[in-house]
Amino acid sequence: MSTEKEFIRLKLKVLPNKPGVYQYYDKSGTIIYVGKAKDLKKRVASYFNKKLDSGKTRVLVRQIEDIKYIVVDTELDALLLENNLIKKYQPKYNIQLKDDKTYPWICIKKEPFPRVFTTRRMIKDGSKYFGPYPSVKVVNTLLELIRDVYALRTCALDLSEKKIKEGKHKVCLEYHIGNCKGPCIGEETAEDYNQYIKDIEHIVKGNLGAVIQSLKLLMQERSAQLQFEEAQKIKAKITVIERYKAKSTVVSPTIHQVDVITMVQDSKSAFVNYLVINNGAIIHGYTVEVKKKLDESPSSIIGYVLPELRDRFKSLSKEILVEDALDLSLDGVQFFTPQRGDKKSLIDLSLRNAKFYKLEKAKQEKIKNPERHTERILEQIRIDFRLTDLPVHIECFDNSNFHGTNAVAACVVFKNAKPSKKDYRHFNIKTVEGADDFASMEEVVFRRYKRLLEEGAPLPQLIVIDGGKGQLSSSLKALEKLGLRGKIAIVGIAKKLEELFFPGDSIPIYIDKRSESIRVIQYLRNEAHRFGIAHHRNKRSKGALVSELTEIKGVGEKTYEQLIQTFKSIGGVQRASLEDLTAAVGSAKAKIIRAHFEG
Repeated sequence: MSTEKEFIRLKLKVLPNKPGVYQYYDKSGTIIYVGKAKDLKKRVASYFNKKLDSGKTRVLVRQIEDIKYIVVDTELDALLLENNLIKKYQPKYNIQLKDDKTYPWICIKKEPFPRVFTTRRMIKDGSKYFGPYPSVKVVNTLLELIRDVYALRTCALDLSEKKIKEGKHKVCLEYHIGNCKGPCIGEETAEDYNQYIKDIEHIVKGNLGAVIQSLKLLMQERSAQLQFEEAQKIKAKITVIERYKAKSTVVSPTIHQVDVITMVQDSKSAFVNYLVINNGAIIHGYTVEVKKKLDESPSSIIGYVLPELRDRFKSLSKEILVEDALDLSLDGVQFFTPQRGDKKSLIDLSLRNAKFYKLEKAKQEKIKNPERHTERILEQIRIDFRLTDLPVHIECFDNSNFHGTNAVAACVVFKNAKPSKKDYRHFNIKTVEGADDFASMEEVVFRRYKRLLEEGAPLPQLIVIDGGKGQLSSSLKALEKLGLRGKIAIVGIAKKLEELFFPGDSIPIYIDKRSESIRVIQYLRNEAHRFGIAHHRNKRSKGALVSELTEIKGVGEKTYEQLIQTFKSIGGVQRASLEDLTAAVGSAKAKIIRAHFEG
């Protein structure tokens, strides 16, 4: 590890704990190894963080100059994507797939009374293919399930309407043992048979809920009939079906040749992910960061990088999938925004990779230059909250009460987008009776900034009120009394950070949930809520304790304080022996307290 390049060390620190495929590159930019992982961070780090027994692996690690990855949903997706990329690039240190053996699929043949069977070859004859599956065992389990539920033909006869009418065929053994209903002799209609096929398509697409439920009922029925061996077989089928999805997000035989391009951004950069799909498989995945000069639109950014990416990866796709419609045109290319299905899944996958790349860059920046990282976050908050100054100092207020009693409030302070816990303050509401959040907020904000003004302490650039228009209006009244209205930016946050209220504007705006500022504000409000609840719970506990102990004749304020200091809680006082109580408050009072709890 001592000879490891700083770039690789930094890369290892920011890899995600997600399933995916990693690619190692040498100094010439050639992929030398492709691997899959349930957890990318743990798997890739294992190459560098332990002593390697294999000499070949040590040689591989010495040649690694860059690491790239593609995040996917499941281990199965990682397995399938790894297979595609190894076939495409044939990396030097991967086992070569010389026999070109591929994963099995389920085929629903395009023919009258379609057959359903497993295959490793896809023929473009209009048949439907589902998969791929990680093993033949999974395919056979599904096919066995389908044949248990539906009576399908297994023969390869020509069951055209003409042949059936002419009586060219005879039934086989499958018909006599009840596995087939005899479509070959006209005893089953095409309409009924095609309904089976529709149900089967749902099953192999992964819509297995109803099927699993019916199997569970069948298992219970067999168990009730004391057919435990049959029940166990059904249970095994359920386990296998639940373990695997019927199809993968990253491979679809219905998608032949398309590109996918998506983008996420912050105030300074855009992160563009690009996928190339060919014959139903991802063959390229690449993410690039684009530094923004002005407030460029998504169309102009994608229009800038797309031609270069298509040229780099020699893409000839006529269809490009995008998340939202773009004001962009390319000769001979059609942009498409899918709303559902396999193509929408590819958009989601691409977006996920763009977001992880953005997060990776942010983590790298935080490690290398924490001050610049903080400045970038503050700049994003300034933009989102329409501020004139960077919000280096932010304060957030939250009210808490229990059925109108023990009303308290909390003020938490963030400096440079991080908690400054020594500056946290809590307040007991003094001038408000009952549960009046608006009046309580006005009192607390007034008291907080009256004190800061009197002490000459610095004021925040932004005040966040946990509440909607009512709490915001009450806070503005407090600032008005102090002559601070208009001098400090203030906003109200309502409905789980979805609505942002500004003074004088009755219509809320919505913060982009992908914005980095939302995480800081969420952390800020969670801290205010946590700090307020902790104080409120403590106050209620003390109140209960005081009322219990001060009811005892002869126990006053000083005795109460001595008891709490010694025994910590009412339970501790109740469990204390007479000798311990005598040591704490004297013999006379100890006997009174002991008699109270024993009486």
